[in-house]
Amino acid sequence: MTRRTPHAAAIAALAVVTALALAGCSASGAPETAPSVAATASGPAVDGSAPTDSPEPEDEPSIAPTCENIIPKSLVDNFTSVGWTSQEDQFRVGATPLDGGIQCKWGDQSIASDRVQIFGWAPIDDSTAAQAVSDLTAAGWKVEKDSDGTYVTENPDWLNGRGVDGYGLTYLFGDGFVKFADTRQSLLLVDSPRAS
Repeated sequence: MTRRTPHAAAIAALAVVTALALAGCSASGAPETAPSVAATASGPAVDGSAPTDSPEPEDEPSIAPTCENIIPKSLVDNFTSVGWTSQEDQFRVGATPLDGGIQCKWGDQSIASDRVQIFGWAPIDDSTAAQAVSDLTAAGWKVEKDSDGTYVTENPDWLNGRGVDGYGLTYLFGDGFVKFADTRQSLLLVDSPRAS
């Protein structure tokens, strides 16, 4: 009997949630709009330092990130099986683009819908990460630190019922990388680029 790691169990659980979300893609409704990542709401200044003691540093990848290689292949297969495709964009933290990164919006690109999933990954150095965290918190984003790194998530007041446990758009700043997803829980699906 194979023993599952907590990370594998979390990915499996997210795959089930994603499959259920995809099953509801045919539902109609007006798309909800989320606040821009470059939102300018004011908030209290907080410590904008990025983590320097992430438990497992990620080396800068030798492979360029793509929408297909920063998330599990099984998830890519689930998306494509229901006709979803990815829309690739440059990774940004607020208005600041990060070289070497990618941001992907998965969904049915043939229709206007809020039923999408967003994933992003980029390499980042400590000083750029610290400045990015500082800029986001000055714009009203919330910061939480734990052993994984520094999470910066959109203000819960902006969510309008979106997100799991009050977490919508979220960045995770780790040792040499930053991840991005439309919910904090979905960050578990994002990893450094892998070979096909």
